[in-house]
Amino acid sequence: MRILGIDPGYAIVGYGVIEYSGGKYFPIDYGAITTSPDIPFPQRLQQIYTRLTSVIIETDPDEMAIEKLYFQNNQKTAIPVAEARGVILLAAQMNNIRISEYTPLQVKSAVTGYGQAKKPQVMEMTRRLLKLSSIPRPDDTADALAMAICHAQSSGTRLRDLINSSSTIRRSNMSGGDQ
Repeated sequence: MRILGIDPGYAIVGYGVIEYSGGKYFPIDYGAITTSPDIPFPQRLQQIYTRLTSVIIETDPDEMAIEKLYFQNNQKTAIPVAEARGVILLAAQMNNIRISEYTPLQVKSAVTGYGQAKKPQVMEMTRRLLKLSSIPRPDDTADALAMAICHAQSSGTRLRDLINSSSTIRRSNMSGGDQ
C-alpha cells in the first residue's frame, strides 16, 4: 500500500509518501510545499493545490492520511489552515485517493507506542522506522511521514475494517443502494 501523509498548513504543507509492505516501511518521496506570505491568499491556495496534485501524479498513492484539525493555541490561523486543508482534501478527492484522518494522539501512539510522546521522540522514531540517515526537515515533513506511518499501522486493523465497511453499508443504504 502506498500512503501519502500530509501535515496541513498554508505557509508550509509537509508531505511524505511511503510504501508499506510486509510490515516494513519504505520512503518514496517527502518534502514540503511552501507558499510566500507576499502573494494573495487565494494564489497560495492555488499553489498548494497545483504542487500537491503534481506530487500525487508523480508518486501515485493509494491512500492519504491527514491530521484532524483542532485549535487550542492559535485560533487566529484556524480559518486559513482549514481553507488550505480543504484544498488538500480536494486534490486527493479529484485523484480518487481514499482519505483518513488522525489526531496527534493517534499519530504519537502509532509511531512511538506512547500517546504522550514529545515531538523529538516522534521525529526520531519516524527516522528509525524509515531507516533515514537524518530527521527530514522542515518539521512539517517529518510530521507528514509520521502521519503516513500512523495510517499504515491503523489501516490493517480489524476494528478499522469494520468501521469502514459499516460506513460503506450505511452510505449505500442512504442512497437506496439496497433497493
